[in-house]
Amino acid sequence: MLEGIEASLLRAPVNALRLGLHPAGLAPRIANFAEWRAHLLTRLRRQIDLTADPVLVALLGELADYPTPAGGQSDRLHPSLEYADVVVPLKLVTDGEILSLFSMTTVFGTPVDITLSELAIESFLPADAATAEALHRRAAAA
Repeated sequence: MLEGIEASLLRAPVNALRLGLHPAGLAPRIANFAEWRAHLLTRLRRQIDLTADPVLVALLGELADYPTPAGGQSDRLHPSLEYADVVVPLKLVTDGEILSLFSMTTVFGTPVDITLSELAIESFLPADAATAEALHRRAAAA
């Protein structure tokens, strides 16, 4: 799924937001780029509002400056109200089909544990039966 991604974006530590929105990353393969971008930037702004982290502020500035990929949708300020900003699927074009995925983020820790309070795991799951079937086929072929 990361085929064709610029190698510099895959060097550790990989920043998932940069990987997803960078024009040499996944951005050209995201069918609903404007919606996905707006969703990610809204989530990042919420984190900035909670933490005032200057690293996140700089990241937001960088991501906001990335262009819309050629042939991509024009940008919108807010994610679609269809999903009520709860679940916005990532529609990823790969091998001639569109995989529709939704993500779940798990955050560990409490405010008294700095290390754990910054740890978050984001998992992508199939958003429809066709995507589930395509992922099962890929797993069986691997």
